[in-house]
Amino acid sequence: MLNIPGPKSIRIGGATGYWGESDLALPQFLADGGLDYIVFDYLAEVTMSILARAKAADPGQGYAVDFVSTVVRPHLEAIASSGIKLISNAGGVNPQACAAAIQRLIDDAGVDLSVAVVVGDDLMSALESVLPEDVTEMFTGESRPPLKAIASANAYLGAFPIAEALRSGADIVITGRCVDSAVTLGACIHAFNWQPEDLDKLAAGSLVGHLLECGPQLTGGNYTDWEDVADSLAVVGYPIATIDNAGMAEISKPADTGGCVTIGTVGEQLLYEIGDPCAYILPDVICDFSHVSLVQNGPDSVVVSGARGTGVPDDYKVSVTWADGWRAGVVAFYVGQHAAQKARLYANEVIARAQKKLWALGAQDFDELLFEVIGDESHYGDYSIAAMPQLASLSSPATREVAFKLACRHQDKRAVALLLKEFWGAALGAPPGFCGFAGTRPKPSPVIRLFSSTLTKRAVTVQVITKQGISDWQDGSSSIKVSDNASRLSPPEPESVSVQDCIAVPLQRLAWVRSGDKGDKANIGVMAREPAFIPWIAASLTREVVAQRFAHFMTSAEIDRFYLPGLSALNFVLHNSLGGGGVASLRNDPQAKCYGQVLLDATVLIPRALLGD
Repeated sequence: MLNIPGPKSIRIGGATGYWGESDLALPQFLADGGLDYIVFDYLAEVTMSILARAKAADPGQGYAVDFVSTVVRPHLEAIASSGIKLISNAGGVNPQACAAAIQRLIDDAGVDLSVAVVVGDDLMSALESVLPEDVTEMFTGESRPPLKAIASANAYLGAFPIAEALRSGADIVITGRCVDSAVTLGACIHAFNWQPEDLDKLAAGSLVGHLLECGPQLTGGNYTDWEDVADSLAVVGYPIATIDNAGMAEISKPADTGGCVTIGTVGEQLLYEIGDPCAYILPDVICDFSHVSLVQNGPDSVVVSGARGTGVPDDYKVSVTWADGWRAGVVAFYVGQHAAQKARLYANEVIARAQKKLWALGAQDFDELLFEVIGDESHYGDYSIAAMPQLASLSSPATREVAFKLACRHQDKRAVALLLKEFWGAALGAPPGFCGFAGTRPKPSPVIRLFSSTLTKRAVTVQVITKQGISDWQDGSSSIKVSDNASRLSPPEPESVSVQDCIAVPLQRLAWVRSGDKGDKANIGVMAREPAFIPWIAASLTREVVAQRFAHFMTSAEIDRFYLPGLSALNFVLHNSLGGGGVASLRNDPQAKCYGQVLLDATVLIPRALLGD
């Protein structure tokens, strides 16, 4: 293990990246030993709306019950004897109910553990004041949704209240909505007594939190070089960060577990969904990750350093989820010659029948209809998902089996149910080769949209609830001004080399790539395998080239490209590219998980000499 300089270091394990993830992590961490903290990230915008509906149906619900039932309950005595502290945002929209459920387990087992809760993020009781009528969406400029349609409204809290809860002696800290990295940064603030003005340290701790927040995506999951770990992913190791008082960190994983920790795995996760790397805005600090460096320290050990803090925002980001009608989608299969053509003909037949019935009833047409084929290169642009192409545009009969999906959106639940009925009702009057998985059929579900805005920190009352009582916590960092020292650099130009001395190769040979989403924006991070490759990658992957490659996904050609010299990497942000994103989208990939795979086939012109060819 790396001997990190500084007065002391702490070890933090990252156990979950979303609600519903496998429960492999905690047994690994307990068996490995030597950890000080284990952090759990359960929340996404869609998750908040689901939890809000659960609480509306039962006031005792509204939190990630998995944390109580599959994490704490089976391992309660081991947690107590290990001395490890747990920090989790499993509280969702009802953190006190989550804490109460854990306290009952503690009382029943008779173990010595203390639980603390951070509240204040939930803004539902003050919607009219925190969301005035003239507020607009911070990315799109759209008007505020109707208040009666709002399912959840939460401020993204920071890490200092978590540190306060730990200082009270809490062994388990439960929060509602905080930024994903706050559970890790809170542990660092507590352990090292970092202050609001320690911007570089806060940025370093936030970077570690960003790396840990998706669990095994840091240790070989979703890795470009997946073949290197294919035989061991069933027992993939969850990530561990060893971090010191200066913010230097080592990323590793438990012994005798699968996956790997390399510059590639860590670099991919660092680039994941970061937007502008010079302005990664969090409640506690505005981070500049552009000059972060990674060093392979040994097998399954990477050292991370170089994050900078450039200021602190005056506001919290506010995330609102709201219901905007209904949607549903059906997946089925076609087998045989011209499979894709038959699938499209079937979808057109279903749509025609459903529309005819809607018009006969005097109802409005569907808000959106979407047909997608998997198995005939639809994600690579052969099919438009913005419209319904004509049958003549279909490819050759060589594709003999496809999966296809027909989805719709409508303000009336009954109209969505009608399309589902017609989908299965048309099967006997369709082209041959139609089949589907028998059993429960999909039902209409609410379309949940995201509305993002900001709110001054002074308007949010944050409280830390411990066994000693309830204390108000007020953010004292808003007086720290934002620095404009972040350097937004352009990638270096390639050297002058004749075309005859160059070769066109797929991007995958030259780079690691990972993609993800932020609302309706897709992020694609591209990290060169060798620093010498980046000028040539940048010259080939211009904004225009990437926009053309993803034109079939985008409603506009707006793309940002950012350069990270520390990683020899690029980050692309594709605006308006996910059909609304999340469950507001009808697409097969509403979170841009496949976009990086599509880009890996792009061609880069590079000197043969750099490749040894």
